[in-house]
Amino acid sequence: QVQLVESGGDLVQAGGSLRLSCAASGRTFSSYTMGWFRQAPGKEREFVAAMTRDGGRTRYADSVKGRFTISRDNAKSTVYLQMNSLKPEDTAVYYCAIQEYSDSYYLATQQTEYSYWGQGTQVTVSE
Repeated sequence: QVQLVESGGDLVQAGGSLRLSCAASGRTFSSYTMGWFRQAPGKEREFVAAMTRDGGRTRYADSVKGRFTISRDNAKSTVYLQMNSLKPEDTAVYYCAIQEYSDSYYLATQQTEYSYWGQGTQVTVSE
């Protein structure tokens, strides 16, 4: 059974930075495209970023492009989300997930195309 464990969430002031981590176990991490999603209170879960299994391609939501960077370390079975220039509207619970169909090209944005979600980590950005 695969397990995903997110960490790194915190309370930060607007303009600050955080790095989230997602450690995977139970599967061959390097075989899978990984994604980050977030869910703010009262809102639907939304796509944030994704990276192919070999790290060669990435995709970002327009709302985070230029501020967030996804990366991965296959040797450590970990995917990261570096978040800079944080805004109050970035406040949410952040989740990582494995893309069901993984190759070196396709990057899904719909949560239905992802499986094996982590428990989430809270990011709160104050004014």
